[in-house]
Amino acid sequence: MPDSRPNVIVFLTDDQGYGDLSCMGATDFRTPNLDRLANDGFRFTDWYSNSPVCSPSRAALLSGRYPGNAGIREILRGHRSTAGLPQSTPTLATMLRDAGYHTALSGKWHLGLTEESRPQAHGFDHSFGFFAGCIDYYSHIFYYGANQGGPGQNATHDLWEDDNEVWINGRYFTKLIAEKAVEYMRDMAAKDQPFFLYVPFNAPHYPMHAPREYMEMFDHLPWDRQVMAAMISAVDDSIGKIMNEVDRLGLSEDTLSVFTSDNGPSRESRNWLDGTLDPYYGGTSGQFKGHKYSLFEGGIRLPGILNWPGHIAKGVVSDTPVASMDVVPTVLDAAEIDVRQYEIDGTSLLGHVTQRAKLDDRSLFWEIGDQTAVRRGKWKLVLNGQLVEHEDSIAEIHLSDLETDPAEAINLVDKEPAITTELKQLAEEWRAAIERRWSDEYAVRGEEVRTYRMV
Repeated sequence: MPDSRPNVIVFLTDDQGYGDLSCMGATDFRTPNLDRLANDGFRFTDWYSNSPVCSPSRAALLSGRYPGNAGIREILRGHRSTAGLPQSTPTLATMLRDAGYHTALSGKWHLGLTEESRPQAHGFDHSFGFFAGCIDYYSHIFYYGANQGGPGQNATHDLWEDDNEVWINGRYFTKLIAEKAVEYMRDMAAKDQPFFLYVPFNAPHYPMHAPREYMEMFDHLPWDRQVMAAMISAVDDSIGKIMNEVDRLGLSEDTLSVFTSDNGPSRESRNWLDGTLDPYYGGTSGQFKGHKYSLFEGGIRLPGILNWPGHIAKGVVSDTPVASMDVVPTVLDAAEIDVRQYEIDGTSLLGHVTQRAKLDDRSLFWEIGDQTAVRRGKWKLVLNGQLVEHEDSIAEIHLSDLETDPAEAINLVDKEPAITTELKQLAEEWRAAIERRWSDEYAVRGEEVRTYRMV
């Protein structure tokens, strides 16, 4: 009997803001393949990453847990001695492989570089890509200063397949991701079990590199926006190539696809590539306040798309607040795997996207550095909220009504004291539980798993 469980493809972009898809409001460039995925599927207006930076958001996406419960709370270093995702944290790849799925990754990992932290140690049968936070798109070298295990800041080549270092100099990495993803998918589809393909792009994370043909498409735009449009358009074409292969293989109605980003757009000056220290504004968070590293909406509210022809409702837009940690229980639900055997913080969205079932009311939480945030219904409270890393918080307590003020422009702390007190207590109790667990279970692993700065 044919296996009725769906294949699963999870697409992830890097530092892509809420407004940088045409289906999410971008008007200066188009993303036709992702627009098609949304128009033929289910698009969320209130989809959240579980962190405003790379490593913890990826840990949440793959574990179904809040980052602090998964063992990764900050950005990981890029040196080859850097430990990462604990073995005690199962990933979606582990869960699906244990249930008979073939699993593969093509793209950016950023959950540790030591052998016990790499994709092969976390459920992936095959993997292609890099382990650190960023690479040059053509030489595949990690130049960032986080790469220091001793004296100096030496650059390190960072391109691997199945734990073997490979050299493919001169090839644009976004295209390589798609080529290898298609190769893996063909191999897995030829077998008699379903597959899980994880495709985490590093675009549009710096360095801001794009092929000439894409840059020429947008030569009417200022450089910062031109290169952003070019990089995202290359990603869109790569996703189109992968989804066209799904169609060619006759697997469209057998494949559940997910798309989101890891955090909001970067303002880091290194995006300019010219030594300037000016903040970069090439990416957009749409109408929202904040960017990468901020717990205001612009740092964590992102595009979210689910697609499964014949199963998920078509062309539906939902304003239900959901999060990336919901992907794991949703996929397990679709694959008929008992989620109760795992520690999961997320909620299955399957009934919501297939039958329009209402999700149970819940609060969503975030933490990074000194910042903590909670959303419950229309209310969003941020403690020590920062707009930019290394700058002071703009308010010790900030309360917003997201229904009337999605830009979080008005602080309602004085007008809504009861809501403020209630949500503040809720956020602080949640954060205290995270801190206790971190101290008891994870902090003993030492500084290698902690932050280095944004990367």
